[in-house]
Amino acid sequence: MSMTADPLGVRAAAQQVLSSARWVRLHPEGLDRLASLLPHPLPDLPDWDHPLHWRGTPDQTANYVLLLDALNFCFWGEPRWRVSYAGTWHDGYWALTAALRRALDAGLPLYDPSFLSQLTDSQIADLFAGDGTIPLLEWRIAHIREVAHGLSNASAGTFATLIRQARRRATQLVRLVVQVFPSFDDVATYGTLRVPFYKRAQLLCSDLAGAFQGQDLGHFDDLEALTAFADYKLPQVLRYYGALEYHPQLAARIDARQELPAGSPEEVEIRAATICAVDELLARRRAAGYHAAAWQVDWVLWKLGQALPPHAPPYHRTRTRYY
Repeated sequence: MSMTADPLGVRAAAQQVLSSARWVRLHPEGLDRLASLLPHPLPDLPDWDHPLHWRGTPDQTANYVLLLDALNFCFWGEPRWRVSYAGTWHDGYWALTAALRRALDAGLPLYDPSFLSQLTDSQIADLFAGDGTIPLLEWRIAHIREVAHGLSNASAGTFATLIRQARRRATQLVRLVVQVFPSFDDVATYGTLRVPFYKRAQLLCSDLAGAFQGQDLGHFDDLEALTAFADYKLPQVLRYYGALEYHPQLAARIDARQELPAGSPEEVEIRAATICAVDELLARRRAAGYHAAAWQVDWVLWKLGQALPPHAPPYHRTRTRYY
């Protein structure tokens, strides 16, 4: 196991879950195989230069990235919600970015907390208009209101205020974010164990680094202390490559696309195993003499997940606002 720093306690809790897990285990041979597939070198910075991503002034960009990650959760469904932008249909995370980009192109200042606070429920629903309905719309309405309230009341209207308070430490920014914006406080329980994941809060730091190209509001001295961003795509990739193995009963439920309740032992074990698997990949890469950070491996695995063949096992399905 990697000796990477753990100031947020995510790694220690994940390892405790995995040590007593019933439903999920890591497979060393699969981890070895997947480690051999990691590219050299890994990305220097989180990728942000996608046509659907948006930048304005530094303050506007910081507020926009916060809003984007406040809404970045739970896109699965049959059929999938889709959004058209510039003549192309997008689903999943890219449908969200397309919906926000469409609104920004139309002149809606989504980076302005005063504007966000005045939106009605129906106007927020209209932001996500597309083919089908975005899942968990009621949570997304609540999160937009939370962002507007938090920015106005704790950040002088700009997320840059909190970023600067963190003093270039991503882990400190995570702490500040979960205090000011409770929807980012992604913590589960496993028996009597408190298990923090902070998926979206950690991803937010990574996205800021990408949006600002590692400079100014995106400059952090401790990105390597972040863990993998435990969602439903990474464990699908880990399972496909044989690094993650499910109990036959759990595998059958996932393959049948049965929903796993949020906070259930099975779901918590999957997320904890994802954290540990990425750290095992880190350990293998470092043993081979290569530098690596969890966010880099996470990004590579996520990209692999976009190219899985149709016969790949499905991802686990959990209705949650945390990922």
